[in-house]
Amino acid sequence: MSTLYFSPLSQHSRRVVSLLEEAGIPYEPKLVDMMKGEFLSAEFIAINPNHQVPTLVDGDLKLHESHAILRYLCVKHDLLDWYPEGLAARAQVEQWLDWTQCRMSPAVVDIVFNRVFLAEKGDKTAIERGLNTMKELNPILDQALEGQNFITGDKPTIADLALASNIFHLGLAKEIPTHNNIQAWYGRMSEMEGFKKSLPNM
Repeated sequence: MSTLYFSPLSQHSRRVVSLLEEAGIPYEPKLVDMMKGEFLSAEFIAINPNHQVPTLVDGDLKLHESHAILRYLCVKHDLLDWYPEGLAARAQVEQWLDWTQCRMSPAVVDIVFNRVFLAEKGDKTAIERGLNTMKELNPILDQALEGQNFITGDKPTIADLALASNIFHLGLAKEIPTHNNIQAWYGRMSEMEGFKKSLPNM
């Protein structure tokens, strides 16, 4: 059985927990208390020198980066609904994983880390930068969801889990997009038991 080092306050952790729970994959959860600085402990750095969550330990394998973990779990457990085999279908999933990580995640961090976690000490310039980026990105995501239930079609994939974890994070700053297609899609994601189980108790 694999071990997942995670924090429910981490959007990257939540997307991995969502997949594990939705797919019914047994795992041992190991909570890393970010507020107490446990991610900087010598014990954790020995597992992940980047001192970040999530980190998956599966036998001799120590794997970090949430999207690498998602792909690994899908391939290992033959989760073809979540990570389709077809070249074009998988390319679309990869596209939205990259878009989430490269375009959306930096904006989400700018907004949430500074407004919520740093509060009065937060960088207001970073918050404004993040909000401006999301103004550009939200219509792109909304248009991509037009006429379909999930980001690449009628079934959710790991790309949806990655996106939804960021949207929930924006909710911590009261910045969930109000676009109709995003709202409808996020409502569907929010009903998933795995997604629910990934959320922090707040």
